[in-house]
Amino acid sequence: QVQLVESGGGLVQPGGSLRLSCAASGFTFSRFLMSWVRQAPGKGLEWVSSIGTAGANTWYVDSVKGRFTISRDNAKNTLYLHMNSLKSDDTAVYYCATDRSGTGRGQGTQVTVSS
Repeated sequence: QVQLVESGGGLVQPGGSLRLSCAASGFTFSRFLMSWVRQAPGKGLEWVSSIGTAGANTWYVDSVKGRFTISRDNAKNTLYLHMNSLKSDDTAVYYCATDRSGTGRGQGTQVTVSS
């Protein structure tokens, strides 16, 4: 079955950077479009970014364009999210998923942006 394990979150100051990772297993990772979604405190799940199967096509929610970069390594079955210029509004639990709705997401990794 689909298993996704997110890591790399933490506490960072505004303007800082983090790189999230997602280790995938139980399915043919290279055949799936993959996504990152997040859930801020007291809010619903929000789609953040997606990447096509070969990594050539990427999509972002407007609020992270120019600051976040999604990438993947199909040889390692791993998805990444490079986050720069972090803001307090980016504080959330981040999940990787097999679609934009958050299907199959793991336990998530907490990202807290605070001074």
